[in-house]
Amino acid sequence: MNFIYYFDNISITIKFKVALPHIVSRFRLVIAFVFLFLIFSMAGLVIGYLVGNALGWLILFVAFAAVMNLVSYFFSYRIVMWSYHAKEIGEKDDPRLFAMVRDVAQNANIPFPKIAIANLPVPNAFATGRSKKKAYIVFTRVILNMLNERELRGVIGHELGHIKHNDILVVTVAATVASALMIGARVFGFNALFGGRKGGQNIIVLVVLIIAAVGAMMLQLAISRQRELYADEHGAKVNNSSEGLISALMKLESWNSSKPLRNANPATTSMFIVSPLGSARIKKLFSTHPPIDTRIKKLRDLGI
Repeated sequence: MNFIYYFDNISITIKFKVALPHIVSRFRLVIAFVFLFLIFSMAGLVIGYLVGNALGWLILFVAFAAVMNLVSYFFSYRIVMWSYHAKEIGEKDDPRLFAMVRDVAQNANIPFPKIAIANLPVPNAFATGRSKKKAYIVFTRVILNMLNERELRGVIGHELGHIKHNDILVVTVAATVASALMIGARVFGFNALFGGRKGGQNIIVLVVLIIAAVGAMMLQLAISRQRELYADEHGAKVNNSSEGLISALMKLESWNSSKPLRNANPATTSMFIVSPLGSARIKKLFSTHPPIDTRIKKLRDLGI
């Protein structure tokens, strides 16, 4: 898009490079978070109206969500690393992997992330951390042994895309809001069973919270699927080729579908490059990842 200005017969042309798809995606993301906030706020207002002091309940809900988000922001990556037995490694432990990550990170123009290995019996990888400067890419040993260099570069580019676009924070906030509503539903569900004279009122509150929690969860899953597609696009563009990532996704999907990870935490499955639970076990509507065929088609449509 060009704008031409004329001053005393001298023309000045100003060129703008407009990345319309990314502007639209950011706008959609803002709208999604507005809806999350509205869902959370409306749940607080409705409950406040039913039990009294609507403003007080609204403030309580927003404050609770803020505290949960702060805790998630500062500590969630440590919890995830601990739960999957991920240990940070140094360059001397795997100089080939460090060289690949450094090269792709330079192409992506982002700081070199820390690297960790997770003790899991499946081929997978994920990014975590609270900022670009405090980010980790976590690999399993199985994925490092299974994929060739071109495929690994595709995976690295994908995970760096999550880091570059702050997807870790985005998905964490969305998941936290949904989790906060579900916790509230459990509390009021218990109170509805043992609430004496106010049991009927508590049941209405419980229904409101469940509806809000399901709505927030569905929005969270939609955000997660969208961010996976953007990370795929980044993984292809930063390597100037989509074939490595396509090949990697096909291999990873085949393994994880036939040999899903046992005892995986559903709250963290959105972090992995492919779902460790296996696509056959998850209905499309409730999946944290787009169908593998959709991801491959989007990558091939890039024409690189």
